[in-house]
Amino acid sequence: MAADMTNAPVQVPVYLDNHATTRLDPRVLEAMMPYLTTEYGNASSSTHIYGMRAKEAVERARSQVAALIGASPKEIIFTSGATESINTALKGALACSSRKRVVTTAIEHKAVLDCCHFLQGRGIEVEVLPVTPEGFVDLAALQAALQEETALVSIIHANNEIGTIQPLEEIARLAKAHGALLHVDAAQSLGKIPIQVRSLGIDLMSMSAHKLYGPKGVGALYVRGGLPGVKLEPLLHGGGQERGLRAGTLNVAGIVGLGAACEIARAEMTTEAERLRQLRDLLLARLQESIEGLVINGSLTSRLPNNLNVSIPGVEGEALLMSLRNEVAVSSGSACASQTREVSHVLKAIGRSPALAHSSLRFGLGRFTTLEEIEFAAACVIDRVKKLRSLSPRSSFYFEDT
Repeated sequence: MAADMTNAPVQVPVYLDNHATTRLDPRVLEAMMPYLTTEYGNASSSTHIYGMRAKEAVERARSQVAALIGASPKEIIFTSGATESINTALKGALACSSRKRVVTTAIEHKAVLDCCHFLQGRGIEVEVLPVTPEGFVDLAALQAALQEETALVSIIHANNEIGTIQPLEEIARLAKAHGALLHVDAAQSLGKIPIQVRSLGIDLMSMSAHKLYGPKGVGALYVRGGLPGVKLEPLLHGGGQERGLRAGTLNVAGIVGLGAACEIARAEMTTEAERLRQLRDLLLARLQESIEGLVINGSLTSRLPNNLNVSIPGVEGEALLMSLRNEVAVSSGSACASQTREVSHVLKAIGRSPALAHSSLRFGLGRFTTLEEIEFAAACVIDRVKKLRSLSPRSSFYFEDT
């Protein structure tokens, strides 16, 4: 049963950066603890009870992950996280294919875009598709991009900045018609919205535990089995673990945590999504009531229930973040790009001007977010925006660049 967060006191700073990482659920930690202490066996040690119990725990977690996405446990490969899963999927699939072309989009996570850049340097042709102003894949552009040489299409299921959810069934149908595999980056969507890999037509799917109230440093890759199954060249060699696709001693405690997180999400996803959607909509309403010219980034009809991304004309994003840092933990975009001051490639791809992109805030609500925290955060943001705007000439935020 989920913890009752009603009327909980507001802890400052309020954490609203759950797209970057989530808090470890206490129930997940409880499941992991034996494998951090007394159950320390190596899952590959089959000659004694310590190893056997570790192996049983890994296989139980494999079944828990598979159950969440409608897969077979044999189709789940454990990795160190979504980035490794993405690299294994893209590089591994291309290494086993006679085709030498990849199609992706301009709003992918850097893990996909940088991997595609690497592949380009090895002679693979990469086409990066545009998206609509709401962040959806341009299906006409996808249709035109699919050629006989296309080996793989890589699509982020729900964008990590603007939350837009892609129409995977339509994308899969187009890819299959041209004999291409479909890889899906599900780091943000796993456990937040329903995913059934078979009905959606997914061939490969990358997952991460720490976006799902699990531990950092562990993830999984779904690899479609059956006939014909997907063939991959492994990135790592040396131990034969994970059916030879991912060598290395298994992180038993982390894997157990991922499995527990998936089991909890499977049981609570529907009610949790509705609660977060209501809180997200309340936050948006509060901001719209008091902040003139607020711009919503991404779709409101097909969006992660815990995501809100807005641009605030007349306010420099870095100044706003700095003014909020002791009261509200929020970001302007992907944590992987937070060390640079470059314009968000996602906001640029949906047509936002540099000024609006630099004035964006990304709110990531989570399992432990309360109503009181949303009211507090909204009041803080509104107060800081008014103060920062008062320091600028009125004409500077009347909204020629929106």
